[in-house]
Amino acid sequence: MRIRAVAILIEDDKIALIERHRAGRHFLSFPGGGVDAGETIEQAVVREMEEETGLRVAVLRKVADVWFRGNRQEFFLVKRLGGEFGTGTGEEFQNIVSRDHHNIGTYHPLWMPVSELLAQPVLPIQMAERVVRYHKEGWPAEIFVIRETAS
Repeated sequence: MRIRAVAILIEDDKIALIERHRAGRHFLSFPGGGVDAGETIEQAVVREMEEETGLRVAVLRKVADVWFRGNRQEFFLVKRLGGEFGTGTGEEFQNIVSRDHHNIGTYHPLWMPVSELLAQPVLPIQMAERVVRYHKEGWPAEIFVIRETAS
């Protein structure tokens, strides 16, 4: 099982997300991706943010372990160090066809007000709910765990 390293970047009450269109579905996801061989999860989240958004970030701290669709995702609060939002150059933006000949769909980085998260198709929704809550109340000191329930 490959772990997905995921970033939570909030600036001016807006969160960085990736708008996706894939296989006839429209949804938004938190920036992130798989951890490559030889890199730490923290290194992966930094790399993925630059690939997907064009931003260089620093990891502040891990906030959650989330199991979504059978895969483990580790969520980290990050802060911007530099870069230009929307200039990602990862393979996601090359509209390539994957090894199994399925189009990976479109990726569009965007800023969304945190207050609008629950009105949009953000996945996983349980994490979107926590982001809205903890952005208002403050993030808990302890890492929290979200386990997907059968739907």
